[in-house]
Amino acid sequence: MIVVTGAAGFIGSNLVRGLNGRGVEDILVVDDLTDGDKFRNLVDLKIADYLHKGEFRRRVLAGELPRPDAVFHQGACSDTTERNGQFMMDNNFRVTLELFEYCQAREVPFLYASSAAVYGAGPQYIEDPAHESPLNVYGYSKLLFDQVLRRRMDTLTAQVVGLRYFNVYGPREQHKGRMASVAFHNMNQYVDQGHVRLFGGWDGYPDGGQQRDFVYIDDVVKVNLHFLDHPDVSGIFNCGTGRAQPFNDVAQTVVNSLRVHQGQLALPLEELVGGGQLRYVAFPDDLKGRYQSHTQADLSQLRAAGYSQPFCDVQTGVSDYVRRLMDAGQLRI
Repeated sequence: MIVVTGAAGFIGSNLVRGLNGRGVEDILVVDDLTDGDKFRNLVDLKIADYLHKGEFRRRVLAGELPRPDAVFHQGACSDTTERNGQFMMDNNFRVTLELFEYCQAREVPFLYASSAAVYGAGPQYIEDPAHESPLNVYGYSKLLFDQVLRRRMDTLTAQVVGLRYFNVYGPREQHKGRMASVAFHNMNQYVDQGHVRLFGGWDGYPDGGQQRDFVYIDDVVKVNLHFLDHPDVSGIFNCGTGRAQPFNDVAQTVVNSLRVHQGQLALPLEELVGGGQLRYVAFPDDLKGRYQSHTQADLSQLRAAGYSQPFCDVQTGVSDYVRRLMDAGQLRI
């Protein structure tokens, strides 16, 4: 049995899909379906059982959970604007620590979701304490467990891998609301309103020019499964493309992918702006000082750990994302 927490969520459900693609169906799915609409992420997946996160936590603490073959711990509050530190530290840090101790006591591989939010404003995104300074309590909740792992690295009884996800986008994120990717929001804005909105210039960047390391969900799944296949490797690793691209690239790819689907020509950025298909709004005051204007994963440690596959660029990943949603009837124009 493999356990996937947060399995009705974005990354978790894609991990279950990736496991199913390998013929693995003995999967215990853990999540909170209080928001019942998240069930849609599970409908086409093959699983053995479902547990509510509260009952799962109780069984872990009571030692009642049968020994799994591996645990993918993706469950967390990923809202970077959440200010309730007590909730964030219990939900993200304490639960992760409890599950880590459970797996260590039973020599079970434990692969968990960390975050690029631990780096704060950068500018270096290297898995080293010298470069870690989170801007919010979400980032701190992730960093605190990473620090636990570092202290325990020399005494581990089984594999532990923390993956610092950068800006992940792709299918099965529709339930995330405002925390869904910029690609998702761009698609829906264009379908609903005929244009896409991005933040205007700030922090030394031009309109739509802030840059992020946007990583496609299919690549994130591949990285996770790589470590599942190499249980002798432990550590904290960046999970991004190693490539920073501007938000303009995402918006341009979204609009042009949808235009081509409608039988129209793809246009250069300047013409999309001039024609009003791409518009800029003033950078929000409440995000100033709490916003990552540039992220770019350093992949040195990931490559040294044996992961050699290439990562999709924005143009490839976003166009595939649009196509898959169109094919599934989840995006109509």
